[in-house]
Amino acid sequence: MSHEAAQPAVLVERRDRVMIITLNRPEAMNAINGDLSHGLLDAVQELDADPGLTAGVLTGAGKGFCSGMDLKAFSRGEDIGPMLEFVSNGAAKPLIGAIEGFAMAGGLELALSCDLLVASEGARLGIPEVKVGLFAAGAGLFRLPGRVGYGRAMEMAITGDPITAEEAAEAGLVSMVTAKGGALDAAIELAERIARNAPLAVAASKAIVRATQGATEDELRAIQQPHMKVVWGSNDAKEGPRAFADKRSPEWTGS
Repeated sequence: MSHEAAQPAVLVERRDRVMIITLNRPEAMNAINGDLSHGLLDAVQELDADPGLTAGVLTGAGKGFCSGMDLKAFSRGEDIGPMLEFVSNGAAKPLIGAIEGFAMAGGLELALSCDLLVASEGARLGIPEVKVGLFAAGAGLFRLPGRVGYGRAMEMAITGDPITAEEAAEAGLVSMVTAKGGALDAAIELAERIARNAPLAVAASKAIVRATQGATEDELRAIQQPHMKVVWGSNDAKEGPRAFADKRSPEWTGS
């Protein structure tokens, strides 16, 4: 308890144009309580509001990413509304999940709110809620079929059994499998690759790709139109071609 009193439930670190968000309740397997819920949403809102940041990395302290809901905190009536808001809306900017050990139940649903996942070998990902009389109500049942396919999603949902990082990579849920202990460094490297690009263009590309799930081409054109106005009319859209012509690295402002 003394550790939690001294340390915030969510840590934030900035590295150039990348924000690293760490779920910081390692002795509770980073289970979601009120403090973690509020800290996570605050960090994501800071990421999205700062034009000096292009991408984020979400990870967990200690042995795993997140074990899901803290049932004791839930039973005490702690407010987890901000976590539900994050799961519903995600981040406007690209967010990469770095998974060591496990991402289970609500922890996997947090991971599914990220755009890309990096996991270390042997990490377990699952939605075991049916084993305790519940089901994954934080959008996990909606999102898994699009990430792992219908059959694998159905198996995970109704058996409650997890899959490994290697199986998740084969199914397309995980982009990269690293050696144990290497997920965060690999996720940061991926975020830095993203952060070399123009921030507004990156955020728009993310939003449009995410919108493709179940949408028609006409609907997608309507979604794309306002992004085109913002990106094509931005200072960065002028800076990119200038830098290319001058054979130099562009200096993005996110405006």
